[in-house]
Amino acid sequence: MKPTQTMLNPTLKLKSTKGSFRKDLTAYLIISPWLLGFFGLVIGPMIASLYFSFTNYDMLSSASWVGLENYKNVLLNDPRFIQSLKVTLIFVFVSTPLKLVFALLLAMLFNTGRKGTGLFTTIYYIPSIIGGSVAIAVVWRQLFGREGAINTLFASVGLDGINWLGNPTYALTILIILVVWQFGSPLIIFLAGLRQIPVELYEAASVDGASSFTRFFRITLPMLTPVIFFNLIMQTIGAFMTFTQAFLITKGGPMDGTNFYALYLYEMAFEYLRMGYASAMAWILLLIIGVITLILFATSKYWVHYEGGDK
Repeated sequence: MKPTQTMLNPTLKLKSTKGSFRKDLTAYLIISPWLLGFFGLVIGPMIASLYFSFTNYDMLSSASWVGLENYKNVLLNDPRFIQSLKVTLIFVFVSTPLKLVFALLLAMLFNTGRKGTGLFTTIYYIPSIIGGSVAIAVVWRQLFGREGAINTLFASVGLDGINWLGNPTYALTILIILVVWQFGSPLIIFLAGLRQIPVELYEAASVDGASSFTRFFRITLPMLTPVIFFNLIMQTIGAFMTFTQAFLITKGGPMDGTNFYALYLYEMAFEYLRMGYASAMAWILLLIIGVITLILFATSKYWVHYEGGDK
């Protein structure tokens, strides 16, 4: 083997090593705020939560080891856990598809390239920024209160008002409507995906006499499936963690009809100070979300089409 200049000159090799070390050090210094946040605010609390899930801990006294007792009580001896999981699953499997459908329909409308679509896209994105805020939740509660704007509107046309927040079905429905209204984030992603579809495909289909309906199901939908899949994963995970709306509007009522999983977990942790029990609930939720995500990935090969024909 012919010796290189670096092999012949050890000093040059040392300088190269030092230069590489400086570059690595600079890179780590740049990302150090993120690393500190990741290990201090994510990994650290996760490890602590996993430990506390096997203990009896109330934040006022030392944690005592109880093994799998918390998990056993959550899964086998807590009917409110089953109710919160049921309500959450209904919420997730109703609100997520509705949100994606509305986002896709509006994205197709805004993809026409007409003047002013950028402004309207921004306007429709605003609810996604402020929709989870305290102010919006309070406004929503006032709208659907007994003397709220919705019942006032009904009374103006001679209809009886509805106790929206006093009926479990109605209360869950208005929370679903509120979350569906926040479709701006998937809207932006759908719009970006639509603009990546080659216009030539639509032109060729039009020449062949394909209708708008046919172009949508034969071109738009198949080529948009990777984007749909991404939005589906992200929105499903987000829906499982819904908290603010139920906490401020219904407080989990009536009759636990809107007692979402995250809300019940919060109640166990900070109202009853059962931190070990709540930690076990958190890890069960992580497992549930993980299983559903794995199912979505496993089934994606049957309906998600990537460029080049691979699935």
